[in-house]
Amino acid sequence: MQSGTLYVISAPSGTGKTTLLRKVMADISGLMFSVSHTTRNPREGEQNGVDYHFVSRQDFEEAIGQGHFIEYAHVHDNLYGTNRKSIEEQLAQGIDVILDIDTQGAEIIRNLTDLEAVDIFIAPPSVQELERRLRGRGTEKEEEILTRLGNAKMELEQCNRYQYLIVNGELEEATAMLKAVILAERARGHRDYSGKPITFK
Repeated sequence: MQSGTLYVISAPSGTGKTTLLRKVMADISGLMFSVSHTTRNPREGEQNGVDYHFVSRQDFEEAIGQGHFIEYAHVHDNLYGTNRKSIEEQLAQGIDVILDIDTQGAEIIRNLTDLEAVDIFIAPPSVQELERRLRGRGTEKEEEILTRLGNAKMELEQCNRYQYLIVNGELEEATAMLKAVILAERARGHRDYSGKPITFK
C-alpha cells in the first residue's frame, strides 16, 4: 500500500532543477531522491549510485526485458529508467520519493493505474535564458547544446499536462514554491511537516 507520495519532476536540461531539488531536500525531511539508471557517461563530479546508476546499454536492455523498470526513455541518445521495486519499497515505508524524469517518462507514470503521483514541471524563465545557462555550464559541445535546446522547446509544450508549474527564474522563489507544493500535499494527505501521519489519541 502506498503511504508516501511520489513526486514526478520534469524540466528541460539546464533549468537548474538539480540545484533546486537539493535546496528543497536540505530543508524538508522525509524526502528521498530516486536514483535512475542511465547508459550515459558520468559527468565530472557525478558518483555512481548517488547521481545515477551508470550501466552499459546491454545491462539496461536486459533489465527492460526482465520488467525491472517502471518507466524508461531515450533521451539525448542515451537510455534512462526507474527501478519499480525500489520506488514501491520506499513509498510503502511512508517516504516521499522525488523522481526526476523527462516528459516521456512522466506520461508513462501518469497513465499507470497502480501508482499515484504528483507531477511538477520546472521551467526556465525563457528559452533565451536557458541557452545562456547551457552555454555557461561549459560541459557540452555546440551540437549537444543545440540538441538540448530543441528538446527543451518540445518539453515546454508539455508543461500544461502537469499539475504544477514552477518557473525557476529566481532560485529562492522557486525553492519556496516547490516546498509549498510538497507541504500542501502532505497536509492534504493528513501528514505533518516531516511527512508523518497525523493521529489524535
